[in-house]
Amino acid sequence: MENLEKFSIICPCCEAAMTIDAKTGAILAHAEKEKKLGSFEDLKNDLVKQKEQRENIFAQEMSSQKDRQRILEEKFQEALKRADTDSDKPFRNPLDLD
Repeated sequence: MENLEKFSIICPCCEAAMTIDAKTGAILAHAEKEKKLGSFEDLKNDLVKQKEQRENIFAQEMSSQKDRQRILEEKFQEALKRADTDSDKPFRNPLDLD
């Protein structure tokens, strides 16, 4: 069996190449993957897409907030109805049951 003094691995996340000492486990060298630079038009199109996504998410959140107000109002009305029907029973604190 061959005794290796150092070995190279590729990071699965960032695809960086690392050379590692086999005995100590120390990183001897690190080389990041070269990033491909896009054109100005590509960057501009990416920004436009990101803006559209943000606007869509904002619109969804606004509509959910409108529904949230209605749902909370319905829950409150139901709780009022239950409070009216349970008004003849004395209140028992669950912490007093110990």
